[in-house]
Amino acid sequence: MAIVPETVLKACPIFKGFTDTGIAIFASIAVPRAFPKGTQLFAEGKKGESLLIVGEGTVRLSAKNQAGEEISLGDVGSGEPLGELALVQIGERLCTATAMNDVSALEIRHADFQKLLIQKPQACVKLLMGIVTYFGQKARDNREMLRTLVGKAPAA
Repeated sequence: MAIVPETVLKACPIFKGFTDTGIAIFASIAVPRAFPKGTQLFAEGKKGESLLIVGEGTVRLSAKNQAGEEISLGDVGSGEPLGELALVQIGERLCTATAMNDVSALEIRHADFQKLLIQKPQACVKLLMGIVTYFGQKARDNREMLRTLVGKAPAA
C-alpha cells in the first residue's frame, strides 16, 4: 500500500490552499508509515510527538470513560489528520487511534516541524493557520455534543 506524500497532503484539509511548492516542502519531511489491521497508531495518555495524516484505510478513535470502558469517538478516513496539536506542543494523546483495516499514513514529527519552522517560517505559519481553521470547524460541527458534555441546554 504505497502512498504518494503530495497526494495525501493535498487531500488533507489542514493543507487547503497550499501551492505545489508548499506541499513539496512538507512532503520532504513526511515519513510514510504502515499500520496493519488492529494496530494502534497511538494510545491515549502516551506522549504525542507527531501529526499523522491517513492516506488509505480507516482509523477508529476511542477513549476510556470514568469507569475505564473504551468508548468509540468515531472513525477517520483518507486525507484526515490525527494529532495535529503535537506539531505545536508535545503532550499526552487525548485518545487511542486503532487501524480498522490496513492503514497507510504520513507522519510529520514535531522535531522536524520545529526545524522547518526556522527554514520555512511562512509555510509553517500557513500550516498552523490551517490547523486552527480545521479545529474551529470541528468545534462548530460538534457544538451540540460539546453542549451536552458541559451540561448546557441549547439556547431557545
